[in-house]
Formats: sequence, C-alpha cells, structure tokens
Amino acid sequence: MKLLVTGGAGFIGSNFVRYILKKYPSYRVINLDKLTYAGNPDNIRDLDGNRRHEFVRGDINDAATVDGIMPKVDAVVNFAAETHVDRSIASASAFIKTNISGTHTLLEAARRHRLPRFVHISTDEVYGSIARGSFTEKSGLNPSSPYSSSKAGADLIARSYFITHKVPVIITRSSNNFGPCQYPEKVIPLFVINAIENKPLPLYGNGLNVRDWLYVMDNCEAIDKVLHKGKEGEIYNIGGGTHLSNIELTKKILALLGKSHNLIKKVADRPAHDFRYSVNCSKIANELGWQPRAVIDEALAATITWYETNQPWWKKIKNI
Repeated sequence: MKLLVTGGAGFIGSNFVRYILKKYPSYRVINLDKLTYAGNPDNIRDLDGNRRHEFVRGDINDAATVDGIMPKVDAVVNFAAETHVDRSIASASAFIKTNISGTHTLLEAARRHRLPRFVHISTDEVYGSIARGSFTEKSGLNPSSPYSSSKAGADLIARSYFITHKVPVIITRSSNNFGPCQYPEKVIPLFVINAIENKPLPLYGNGLNVRDWLYVMDNCEAIDKVLHKGKEGEIYNIGGGTHLSNIELTKKILALLGKSHNLIKKVADRPAHDFRYSVNCSKIANELGWQPRAVIDEALAATITWYETNQPWWKKIKNI
C-alpha cells in the first residue's frame, strides 16, 4: 500500500508515519507537509534516506500539488491542521483556510481520482463540553472555539463528500494526545519544559477543567485499525480512558520531575474554555478491536524522559 499522509511532519502525523513504516515493511509513504511553525523537519529526521518515505513540502490548499500526488496513492490519512485553541482565538483565518478549505481541496482530488480510502483525522472538541458521561459518534456537534468549529466544518464537508460523491471517507475523533514531538505550546510539553527550566507553569483558571488523555502511539494504532478495517462513511471516537483535571495533570508532571508545586502559577482563564471532554469508545472497541494500551503514569513518565533527553529539539523551536 502507498499512503499520502498530510501533516506528516507534525506531532501525531510524524509518529504515525514512523509507526506505519515500522509495522508494514512493504508500505510506502508520501509525506506532505507545509512546514508551518508546528511542522518540524526534525520530527522526521530519522527517516532521511528511507526509500519508503518521500517528503514533499507543500500546502494541502495547493490543488496542483495535491492533484499530482493523488493518482500515486491508495489512501489518504489527513492530519494536516491548525490545532492550537489560543492561536485560533487570536486569529481564526489560518484555521479556516487549512482545516476547512484544505480538507476540501483534498476531498476534491480524492473524488476526481476515485481514491479507494480517505481517513480524516478530527478531534473530540467538535462535540463541545459535557458535564457527565461521554459523547458517542451520534452526539451532535457543539464546538465553542474557532479551532473546534473549523474542525467541525471539515468533518461535515468530509461527511458530505461520502454521501454526495461516494468518496470513501472515514472520520476519527480523538481525545487530547500527548507524547514525543509535541510542539511546546500544548499543555504537557509546555509544563514539562517549564518545570525542567524551573519556570512558572501557567495554569488556566482554577485548574478544574477535565481532559481525557490519549498516548499518541495508542492513537496511531487506532488510526491504523480504522485505515485497514474501518467502515466507509463511519465515525470512530478514540479516547485514552484517563480523565484528569488540569491541576491533577500538573501535579503529576511536577511529581515525576521532582519539582515543587510552587511552580504552579494560576492565570486568567481562556475565553469559552470547555470544562470537560469525554468520548465513548465502545464502537471502535467492539467493531475494530481497539483499546488503549498505555498506563497514564508510565506514558507520562516516558514522555517527560523524551523531553529531558531531547532538549536541543525543543530549545530550537519553543519560542517560535
């Protein structure tokens, strides 16, 4: 199989590319990434010289580039996206362009070239906040930030291309990922790096907002299952099954690093900050046989160790 992985120099995308090439010795990957601030060539530096990996620097909004690649591949896995909520609040235009228009460009090319498989990577944030229980794939969309709204828009466009044009789209919606190569604007790498440097950890509001944490390699395995066994036109929730408040997460990070709670600095809350995310993953478990493997404390410790031992990686980019 030959895959087009978009956003394959980003956090989840680069981990997925590496996962696929290791698991399937006959597979080839074309990795299309624009290399914005969060797309990092160092994330895939270890793949230099790998004949089964071809990197193409390009924009998913560039129809000519996408059209040139699409006939060469058997499937698309679309990770390419602007993903940081705070940046979307400050300026939403890049999110609309990449997440909605870019997805549309890919879908159009997939339609024209009759692509056999199109996996669109989304987020649990499209559902909005839930005080108790968990969202299922049939839950309504209720996004609250420009980021999550742009992802919801992309999901709806992708779904419409399945219904109207029979493009074989499958959508995944995962909870908050963490692991190696995550850009330092996100909470876990930001707090880990700040703690390593004995700098304050800026905790939003009262720290009681809850997230379901998913180790990135578990997500890669789930997407692999969806790619090979998922049903066209379906949506699959992917969650880690570990719900932590932000203050609980922060204290775990400090404990694993042997740092004082005095580093915690409460700051003004984010506008329209969703209180709690949670997705029901029984569908992917029952239909595709996937469940998360990672134990949160072990995976978090491994992630922290990665940031401790790869300081040149994050020192180069953390202030971009």
